[in-house]
Amino acid sequence: MAHSAPIRRVAVLGAGVMGAQIAAHLVNAGIDTVLFDLPAKEGDANGIVLKAVDNLKKLKPAPLMSAMRADLIQPANYGSDLALLGSCDLVIEAIAERLDWKLDLYAKIAPHLAPHAILATNTSGLSIQKLADGVPDALKTRFCGIHFFNPPRYMYLVELIPTAGTQQAELDALESFLVTRLGKGVVRAKDTPNFIANRIGVFSMLATIHHAEQFGIRFDVVDDLTGPRMGRPKSATFRTADVVGLDTFAHVVKTMTDNLADDPWHAFYQSPPWLAALIEKGALGQKTRAGIYKKEGKAISVLDPKTGEYVESGQKGSDEVKAILKLEDPVARVQALRESVHPEAQFLWACLRDVWHYVATLLPTIAESARDIDFAIRWGFGWKQGPFELWQAAGWKAVAAAIDADIAASKSMASTPLPAWVAGVDGVHAPAGSYSAAQDKLVARSTLAVYQRQLYPPQLVGDAEPDYGETVFENDSVRLWLPPAAPDVPVLSFITKAHAIGANVLAGVQQAIRIAEERYQGLVIWHPEAPFSVGADLASMGPAFMTGDFGAIETMVAEFQNTSMAIKYAKVPVVGAAQGYAFGGGCEFLMHCARVVAAVETYIGLVEVGVGLLPAGGGCKEFALRASREAKGGDILAVLKDYYMAMAMAKVGTSAEEGQQIGYLKDSDVVLFNTNELLFVAQAQVRALAATGYRAPVKPKTFPVAGRTGAATIKGQLINMLEGGFISKYDYHIGVQIAEVVTGGDVDAGTLVNEEWILRLERERFMGLLKKGKTQERIMYMLENNKPLRN
Repeated sequence: MAHSAPIRRVAVLGAGVMGAQIAAHLVNAGIDTVLFDLPAKEGDANGIVLKAVDNLKKLKPAPLMSAMRADLIQPANYGSDLALLGSCDLVIEAIAERLDWKLDLYAKIAPHLAPHAILATNTSGLSIQKLADGVPDALKTRFCGIHFFNPPRYMYLVELIPTAGTQQAELDALESFLVTRLGKGVVRAKDTPNFIANRIGVFSMLATIHHAEQFGIRFDVVDDLTGPRMGRPKSATFRTADVVGLDTFAHVVKTMTDNLADDPWHAFYQSPPWLAALIEKGALGQKTRAGIYKKEGKAISVLDPKTGEYVESGQKGSDEVKAILKLEDPVARVQALRESVHPEAQFLWACLRDVWHYVATLLPTIAESARDIDFAIRWGFGWKQGPFELWQAAGWKAVAAAIDADIAASKSMASTPLPAWVAGVDGVHAPAGSYSAAQDKLVARSTLAVYQRQLYPPQLVGDAEPDYGETVFENDSVRLWLPPAAPDVPVLSFITKAHAIGANVLAGVQQAIRIAEERYQGLVIWHPEAPFSVGADLASMGPAFMTGDFGAIETMVAEFQNTSMAIKYAKVPVVGAAQGYAFGGGCEFLMHCARVVAAVETYIGLVEVGVGLLPAGGGCKEFALRASREAKGGDILAVLKDYYMAMAMAKVGTSAEEGQQIGYLKDSDVVLFNTNELLFVAQAQVRALAATGYRAPVKPKTFPVAGRTGAATIKGQLINMLEGGFISKYDYHIGVQIAEVVTGGDVDAGTLVNEEWILRLERERFMGLLKKGKTQERIMYMLENNKPLRN
């Protein structure tokens, strides 16, 4: 039977760490969610769940997009509430990793499930088939494994694991739901221990630990070499184990020890003695403040496995090996590591070699294709490229020959030969698809309808180059182009570093709007990768700054304001599509768009205070105008105060939803869970606005402001903050400037002004701040250190 019921209501069984956070992410996405656990022994029967939900508000990084979402989780218990399951379309079981407990629970809930409901177990290690064998017959076709990565809000990967009996239609429905509603990257895994990502990711860590001992490399040096220098996360190897929790890491390793007896690498599936000793002492990593690393005050020390004592940490890899890792060409880089006699280079080659040997051997049994392995490791372990991609980029045949030679010389961890298929191909990814060892052919990507929404899906090495369509107009900072899949709505992309906004971006945006008004139904501002924009290009102001040519800077500020106004009052809708950071001028552009489509993880804010300035691209003006409109003739200051504090404290929304609550984004703006769908949805918004006869907003002739009495009230608050030591004297000075701009300057409360009036105040006060030594110090510090100076 086809699965036709959409997934609208979900139950999560088990309010432990994972269950509660999965429930949190479901309510983030606006899904009706019930969270179950055992009935509490005393007090409220839902006590266990209520405590777990309360705890969600305290966790960092925050599992909830805003704390108010916690109230949307419906608490329930297995004692009195099983009838609630009847209204759920999907039930995710996330209790402790014990087969007997899980099977008992399935028997208990089975009579209460809706006949169409999917039952999925969130396990990281147990056999899905073994669980399926114990499920009542009526459920077998609707049962599968679902493996969320921790923390579920932020980790893109979800592994779906079918059993022999799972209906294809159920899996397709679940995958579509995960991709669009929860914004996930789904990989279908075969039912083998630890599935794909943990199996390979943990093996990679075990291989690194083994080779670190073999070559005598300190743990902090290993982390220096196996992090960003190798295209991996900052936490690298040992710090990752600390973050995950050494007990959790050991548990995943034990799953491999217990279930993979026939595996050629079985001898290495064990926690080293120093790790067991740390766990016994209760040093479990970050959660206990000591693990492989220990932090005391500012000092960080690292374990010396030979003595079991901590030594001062912070040693880096050798310059010789770091120079090899800087080589641009992956073929040259891997060859240089292989040929170098430096122990650190030998160590890195050994780590790469054994992971490549491992994934080649496992490919037929653990995954449908090489694509699933690469994406699982990228999305689950944060590597920039998956293991097969790295191998292909480094020269498939040459690397295969080198691995063969090392196996023959007994240098590799296992003596099993490379599988025969390796010699029969020249890489695993091609425009036509990725290699499946089980089928001995290239298999194309999923054709599920949900993926049609991803106009530019994530790319692998060897894929066809993405086609960014024909150029309508470009200068050295922007490009206006037509996506081949949907050429009716043009896209404007900034091509500057971090999409910073300089003079040519401003000119380019204005030109793009003129072209769109003449020829198209609207315009989308979108970049293929984050961030949306880090704001004004401070470095480009440098020369004018040094020569004291403040006139040139003032002209640029005026142009910035003109551009924001051009976005707002364009004759066709301008839709901003944002992900990642949208700071300062980037935030101001979005505030002026007809509509914004923001990825959930959009971090948006007017942060100019950090460089000693105030928002002068129309940000102060928009907040002054909004406050007067929302006050509807009442107390403007009461509405304005929160907007003012957001600017004065450089408040950043830590999700698109929080950006809406602060007021950087409007309630009518669209929050989207999957960043790969941004362009599709933004273009759809342009079409929808155009289809309803889009009219630019009416320019207000005048609007009332809070005036000097409003500014005085705000200054009173600032003095309290200054005296309480919350802000510096210079912060106070900037705060006063912002207050005077958003309240309309030296005028009576209720005075009617127009947008140009506030824009002029923005410009004047911005230039006044720019001429101050302390602002110049802040700008230089930010350019040099990429973080704000509080002077």
